[in-house]
Amino acid sequence: MIKKILKNINAVKFYAQGRKFYNDPCYTDVQNKTNLEISKKITRSEILNFLLSLNSNPTNYLEIGVRNPAHNFDLINANTKYSVDPGVEFESNPVDFKMTSDEFFKKLSAGEILSKDIKFDVIFIDGLHFAEQADRDIINAFEYLQEDGFVVLHDCNPPTEWHARENYNYHNTPAHKYWNGTTWKAFLKWRCNSSVNSCCVDTDWGVGILSKKHSIGNSIESVNPFFEYYILDENRQNELNLVDFEVFKRIFS
Repeated sequence: MIKKILKNINAVKFYAQGRKFYNDPCYTDVQNKTNLEISKKITRSEILNFLLSLNSNPTNYLEIGVRNPAHNFDLINANTKYSVDPGVEFESNPVDFKMTSDEFFKKLSAGEILSKDIKFDVIFIDGLHFAEQADRDIINAFEYLQEDGFVVLHDCNPPTEWHARENYNYHNTPAHKYWNGTTWKAFLKWRCNSSVNSCCVDTDWGVGILSKKHSIGNSIESVNPFFEYYILDENRQNELNLVDFEVFKRIFS
């Protein structure tokens, strides 16, 4: 009987602690920002298709990090398109190249797959969400990009630190399973590159766009050299060059 009473008391305490956690202002702020991001209607697929539509010639598209093709790859309108994914998160992995992006670009440069002279109009990077890997993917992507092409990254605008955590598996956070990783750091690094124009469309967790030809946004001086999240949060509009999709489209009108 005593054990049962103690068990019930502990259950009540656990419930009370849980209510306190869920009602914490920091927790509710993260939840509100998550819900706001989910409510944004424009998707990465729409942005990618718009960029492809700017080219009157047959288009060539590459997607790195596919997971389930139904979520984006199958929705892309390109004359030729290729997909790369090692299949860690989607077991059936119905992609063209079942390998990591590093392995793909290594084989591509060696002429073992496709053609080492191939060029893409749009390369979409949505693979491993770590800054180091995203940066490497950007470097490799520019090697195979048309002069007037675009490198596009997903998850460049994490709404809170919980979304920008390094470890995806920490699900018991206010952000739960929503995760953008540290891709934003790679994008910000390239925002500070004077040879590249860039902006981030403010939807779908931040769709970062890089171009060496199109005037989509000037580079910036490095104001966050150690990539501190709180500095990003205080200067988000300028550091990421956040733009509305309709405003972005008018650049090309």
